[in-house]
Amino acid sequence: MTSHDHACAGCGGPPDRREFLRRAAGTAAALLVGLGASPAAALALPVGFGRGARRPGHGELAFSIPAEDGATIDKTNDIIMVRYRGAAYAFALSCPHQNTALRWMAEETRFQCPKHKSKYQPDGTFISGRATRNMDRLPIHSDGKQLLVDPDHVFESDKDSAGWAAAMVKL
Repeated sequence: MTSHDHACAGCGGPPDRREFLRRAAGTAAALLVGLGASPAAALALPVGFGRGARRPGHGELAFSIPAEDGATIDKTNDIIMVRYRGAAYAFALSCPHQNTALRWMAEETRFQCPKHKSKYQPDGTFISGRATRNMDRLPIHSDGKQLLVDPDHVFESDKDSAGWAAAMVKL
């Protein structure tokens, strides 16, 4: 056993890549605010890639409950998972206008369609552009350990505003 091994005994080892990037983003945001950067730059949410796990015997996908605000894109299942201001949301990956995959614009803290520039807030609310409604939400709930999403049902805000508004989990 080396002195390095002994000094780190019980510390749990170094953070994984995702945790390291989250910590680095938080540190960078704090530094930017300290240096007088704009609040928008400090509010940038981290985005990463992940994949929901299919629950045996269920049609739902299970995702980890995020520890902090940010977005996870699941390209395999065409889902965007977002934690934002104390709530979790599951969105269809595509823009409701013409089904183009949405992109996260970190510097503006919003989603945007690269095709016609429709813009959306992190909670999926439409801001501007050619789209005529909010991002499509998927049914989501929590079992206390993870977030569970039904990828086979979609709430469109213009057809089911109550379902769309309810498709979120308070954290």
